[in-house]
Amino acid sequence: MQPKTLARKIAALAFTKKAHDVIIIDLRKLTDMTDYFVICSGDSDTQVKAVADAIVEGTDKLGQKPWHSEGVSQRQWILLDFVDVVAHVFTKEVRRFYGLEKLWGDATIERVADTSPSNRSKAAKAPPRKARMKSS
Repeated sequence: MQPKTLARKIAALAFTKKAHDVIIIDLRKLTDMTDYFVICSGDSDTQVKAVADAIVEGTDKLGQKPWHSEGVSQRQWILLDFVDVVAHVFTKEVRRFYGLEKLWGDATIERVADTSPSNRSKAAKAPPRKARMKSS
C-alpha cells in the first residue's frame, strides 16, 4: 500500500471513534524519517485509546501492522509507527503542548474532513440555523 493511501486510511479509521482535528502532514521534502504524520485528537484518555485501537485493528485488516507503538498505557499521546506513516493520537492538551504542527510548519498540511456516511447523513439532517435578532 502506498504511504499516502495508508495515511488516508488511518485518518478515516480515526474518525470511526470520533477523533477530531485530523490532519496529514507531508514530510517527504523535509526528512527521510517518515513520509507522513497523521495527527488527531480525542477528548479524553479513553477516547485516545479507542482511536488508537481502531487504527491498529483497521490497518491490521488491510495487512498493515504498526512496526512500533508508544504511549499506549499513558493514553495521552499514542504513537503508532507504520514506518512510512506515523500516527499520533493526542489528548487536546498534550497536542497543544507539543505543537507538532508548528514544529513541522514548513511541511504541507492537509486538513481531513470526516466524510463517513454516518457523518454526511447527520449533516444532511441537521436543521438550518436561524439568525437571532438583536433586541434593542
